[in-house]
Amino acid sequence: MVMNNSVIEFILFGLTQDAGKQKAIFGVFLILYLVTLMGNFLIVVTIKTSRTLDSPMYFFLFYLSFADACFSTTTAPRLIVNALSQKKTISYNECMTQVFAAHFFGCMEIFVLLLMAFDRYVAICKPLRYTTIMSQRVCGVLVILAWVGSCIHSSAQIVLALHLPFCGPNVIDHYFCDLQPLLKLACMDTYVINLLVVSNSGAICMVSFIILLISYGVILYSLRNHSAEGRQKALSTCTSHFIVVVIFFGPCIFIYTRPPTTFPIDKMVAVFYTIGTPLLNPLIYSLRNAEVKNAMKKLWCSKG
Repeated sequence: MVMNNSVIEFILFGLTQDAGKQKAIFGVFLILYLVTLMGNFLIVVTIKTSRTLDSPMYFFLFYLSFADACFSTTTAPRLIVNALSQKKTISYNECMTQVFAAHFFGCMEIFVLLLMAFDRYVAICKPLRYTTIMSQRVCGVLVILAWVGSCIHSSAQIVLALHLPFCGPNVIDHYFCDLQPLLKLACMDTYVINLLVVSNSGAICMVSFIILLISYGVILYSLRNHSAEGRQKALSTCTSHFIVVVIFFGPCIFIYTRPPTTFPIDKMVAVFYTIGTPLLNPLIYSLRNAEVKNAMKKLWCSKG
């Protein structure tokens, strides 16, 4: 249901209105976006073609890289094009689609990170039952549940967005459509809707972050009984995962778990989790993981 709406398009303010800075934004973010796509695509292809990367951890990493590439694609191309465009408009329908896609793939990333933490917990804390608990069928069902959960979350977000009436102005002080900047333009009292946003997006971010912290705490505690070599390998893997968790959840919690107030730093924080995290993930997982690096070398050697 779309309420009384006289606005058919929005103007995206972007990161800045300075012409010189916009050219720099175009160049920098175009490079970052292309590197993000190539890095995540390389991981997806490597895991799909490698016979050695067939464990549940890499099964989940495949979907994390896929979600990263899609998540970045929901925001980066529009930011890059608008940096050199005179007409920085986005239609109402495109804006609503962007809200849905950003929350869908962002939530998908959260759920996959939870699955990866669960996988590490079972592998380290219950090694004898690992193959039974994390069977191929179980992993497949868990990923399906992650897709369904993401769809439910993003559907809730789009329902809230579609119920916002817009009668002008139509300038979004952001570089992509999200509920927080849209709430500022709505011709109604948005206090209740903001509470719903916080209880939805904010709760998912905060609860997931707490669960992840607890799971890694349990993992670290259980490592005291492992050999030095096993402890070092487990710590290396968990450190990679924990770095990703911190750089993703920190900005998300800052944005989605607070009252309806905006700060000048909001857009830069959003850049970090919509563009920065998808860029850093493949670097973290490939540079810190010997198995992935070896599989990549074999892939390129076979191509050569």
